Amino acid sequence: MPLRTLEGEVALITGAGRGIGREIALGLAEEGMHLGVIGRHRETLTDTLRACVKQGVKCVAVAADVTSPGAVREAVRSVERDLGPVGLLVNNAGQIDRAEVPLWEADPLQWWSVVETNLRGPFNMMRAVLPGMVERQRGRVVNLNSGFALRPEWRYSAYATSKAALLRLSDNVAGPLRPHGVTVLDISPGAVATEMTAGMPMFADMLHWGSIPLLVSTVADAARGRLDLLHGRFLHLGQDSIPELLEQAGRISENDARTLRLRPYSEEDPLGRVHG
Repeated sequence: MPLRTLEGEVALITGAGRGIGREIALGLAEEGMHLGVIGRHRETLTDTLRACVKQGVKCVAVAADVTSPGAVREAVRSVERDLGPVGLLVNNAGQIDRAEVPLWEADPLQWWSVVETNLRGPFNMMRAVLPGMVERQRGRVVNLNSGFALRPEWRYSAYATSKAALLRLSDNVAGPLRPHGVTVLDISPGAVATEMTAGMPMFADMLHWGSIPLLVSTVADAARGRLDLLHGRFLHLGQDSIPELLEQAGRISENDARTLRLRPYSEEDPLGRVHG
């Protein structure tokens, strides 16, 4: 068996029944991490649990809706009771707009359901897990984000809006977490081939998909603490060079680069003079 660099650590992953969440769970299990896996469907979670246990780690599966604060609190209690304190939280659970239509043609209930899952879900998870991390002065949070957070995408307005808001949420929590030894990162895997993306018409002719193994290894590196210097930043896999960003970490932090913020219209814009 290869060296398991995260032996005995505990990770909690949402949306772990299939797709990216399942792959991250399996990758971390190979590194020796004990796992709490959360999702809406017990059947798929059980499949993930069985696959992880084969790697010789402990695993707890909890069927829960991440948009429900009570369900999230109970899920976190269950995982920590059986496995110990959570050292890594991976917020992966997400939804996408059901149809590629402009906002005024969207189903209002489904639109808000996307925003709730993609934004309220990570909030609920962080609200439940961060107090323990802060008390222990140790922990890491990885929010799975998207390039849609950085640019308009009218065909998926709920998804793009929720991911931009998630980026701002991470930005806002990063500062207060810094003195407590807790790292938060937003990681965009790019367009990777999953059941969700395969059903998106805009990707129907996609020839070159992003790499799920690269995402899994990056999350494992985050768990090891190798990305702590990039605390509070957005990483776009397939476009960013992580080694180069780590080399520039001091300058990035000093200039507050790669943080979502308003852009002034011109040099005369009062926003530019105030926030320069």
